[in-house]
Amino acid sequence: MIESWVIDDDSPVPVSSAGVVEALRSRVDSGQLETWLTSSSGRLLAFVTNAERAMVVLLEGEGGPGEHAVDPGTAGSSDGFVLSNGQGDEYQDEDTVPIREAFRLVEHIVGTGSWPADARWVADR
Repeated sequence: MIESWVIDDDSPVPVSSAGVVEALRSRVDSGQLETWLTSSSGRLLAFVTNAERAMVVLLEGEGGPGEHAVDPGTAGSSDGFVLSNGQGDEYQDEDTVPIREAFRLVEHIVGTGSWPADARWVADR
Protein backbone atom coordinates (compact mmCIF):
# COMPACT_ATOMS: atom_id res chain seq x y z
CA MET A 1 0.00 0.00 0.00
CA ILE A 2 1.30 3.45 -0.91
CA GLU A 3 1.30 5.82 2.01
CA SER A 4 -0.93 8.88 2.07
CA TRP A 5 0.27 12.38 2.95
CA VAL A 6 -1.37 15.33 4.72
CA ILE A 7 -0.22 18.92 5.03
CA ASP A 8 0.38 19.33 8.75
CA ASP A 9 -1.47 22.57 9.42
CA ASP A 10 -4.21 22.15 6.83
CA SER A 11 -7.09 19.72 6.58
CA PRO A 12 -6.51 16.17 7.83
CA VAL A 13 -7.66 14.99 4.39
CA PRO A 14 -4.78 13.43 2.43
CA VAL A 15 -3.34 15.47 -0.42
CA SER A 16 -2.88 13.73 -3.77
CA SER A 17 0.22 13.92 -5.92
CA ALA A 18 -1.95 15.75 -8.47
CA GLY A 19 -3.00 18.36 -5.88
CA VAL A 20 0.12 18.85 -3.79
CA VAL A 21 1.82 21.33 -6.14
CA GLU A 22 -1.30 23.51 -6.30
CA ALA A 23 -1.48 23.42 -2.48
CA LEU A 24 2.18 24.41 -2.17
CA ARG A 25 1.83 27.23 -4.71
CA SER A 26 -1.20 28.57 -2.86
CA ARG A 27 0.70 28.51 0.44
CA VAL A 28 3.73 30.28 -1.09
CA ASP A 29 1.45 32.90 -2.70
CA SER A 30 -0.06 33.59 0.73
CA GLY A 31 3.38 33.99 2.34
CA GLN A 32 3.63 30.53 3.93
CA LEU A 33 7.14 29.57 2.83
CA GLU A 34 7.51 26.50 5.08
CA THR A 35 5.30 23.44 4.63
CA TRP A 36 5.51 20.08 6.38
CA LEU A 37 3.71 16.99 5.18
CA THR A 38 3.31 13.82 7.26
CA SER A 39 2.74 10.40 5.74
CA SER A 40 0.50 7.65 7.02
CA SER A 41 3.68 5.71 7.88
CA GLY A 42 5.08 8.58 9.98
CA ARG A 43 7.58 9.95 7.50
CA LEU A 44 7.96 13.72 7.14
CA LEU A 45 8.48 15.82 4.04
CA ALA A 46 9.61 19.43 4.41
CA PHE A 47 9.36 22.12 1.74
CA VAL A 48 10.96 25.50 2.57
CA THR A 49 11.26 28.14 -0.13
CA ASN A 50 12.19 31.73 -0.84
CA ALA A 51 9.90 31.57 -3.91
CA GLU A 52 12.89 30.99 -6.23
CA ARG A 53 14.70 28.02 -4.68
CA ALA A 54 13.51 25.42 -2.19
CA MET A 55 14.91 22.97 0.30
CA VAL A 56 13.18 19.60 0.11
CA VAL A 57 13.88 17.23 3.01
CA LEU A 58 12.52 13.71 3.48
CA LEU A 59 12.78 12.30 7.02
CA GLU A 60 12.11 8.76 8.20
CA GLY A 61 10.30 10.19 11.23
CA GLU A 62 10.45 13.01 13.74
CA GLY A 63 14.07 13.34 14.86
CA GLY A 64 15.05 10.48 12.57
CA PRO A 65 17.57 10.31 9.74
CA GLY A 66 16.75 11.99 6.50
CA GLU A 67 17.92 13.18 3.13
CA HIS A 68 17.59 16.36 1.11
CA ALA A 69 17.58 17.40 -2.53
CA VAL A 70 20.76 19.00 -3.86
CA ASP A 71 21.92 20.96 -6.90
CA PRO A 72 25.60 19.89 -7.13
CA GLY A 73 28.09 22.43 -8.38
CA THR A 74 25.81 25.41 -7.86
CA ALA A 75 27.76 28.25 -6.28
CA GLY A 76 26.53 30.88 -3.87
CA SER A 77 23.79 31.06 -1.32
CA SER A 78 20.28 32.44 -1.10
CA ASP A 79 18.36 33.99 1.76
CA GLY A 80 14.69 34.69 2.30
CA PHE A 81 13.74 31.22 3.50
CA VAL A 82 11.26 32.28 6.19
CA LEU A 83 10.22 29.57 8.62
CA SER A 84 6.79 29.43 10.25
CA ASN A 85 8.27 30.80 13.50
CA GLY A 86 9.42 33.93 11.63
CA GLN A 87 13.10 32.96 11.49
CA GLY A 88 14.76 33.87 8.21
CA ASP A 89 17.33 31.37 6.94
CA GLU A 90 20.03 31.40 4.30
CA TYR A 91 21.10 28.19 2.56
CA GLN A 92 23.86 27.26 0.18
CA ASP A 93 22.38 27.03 -3.31
CA GLU A 94 23.95 23.57 -3.62
CA ASP A 95 21.62 22.42 -0.78
CA THR A 96 18.48 23.74 -2.48
CA VAL A 97 16.91 23.30 -5.91
CA PRO A 98 15.00 25.66 -8.22
CA ILE A 99 11.38 25.86 -7.09
CA ARG A 100 10.04 24.18 -10.24
CA GLU A 101 12.30 21.18 -9.53
CA ALA A 102 11.20 21.18 -5.88
CA PHE A 103 7.56 20.98 -6.94
CA ARG A 104 8.40 18.02 -9.20
CA LEU A 105 10.23 16.24 -6.39
CA VAL A 106 7.43 16.73 -3.86
CA GLU A 107 4.79 15.62 -6.37
CA HIS A 108 6.75 12.43 -7.08
CA ILE A 109 7.42 11.63 -3.42
CA VAL A 110 3.75 12.12 -2.51
CA GLY A 111 2.74 9.90 -5.43
CA THR A 112 5.29 7.11 -5.05
CA GLY A 113 6.94 7.45 -1.65
CA SER A 114 10.42 7.89 -3.09
CA TRP A 115 12.66 10.31 -4.94
CA PRO A 116 12.45 10.30 -8.75
CA ALA A 117 15.18 8.15 -10.31
CA ASP A 118 16.87 11.24 -11.77
CA ALA A 119 16.75 13.29 -8.56
CA ARG A 120 19.95 14.37 -6.87
CA TRP A 121 19.86 14.06 -3.10
CA VAL A 122 22.19 13.35 -0.18
CA ALA A 123 21.66 11.43 3.06
CA ASP A 124 21.79 13.55 6.21
CA ARG A 125 22.87 10.72 8.49
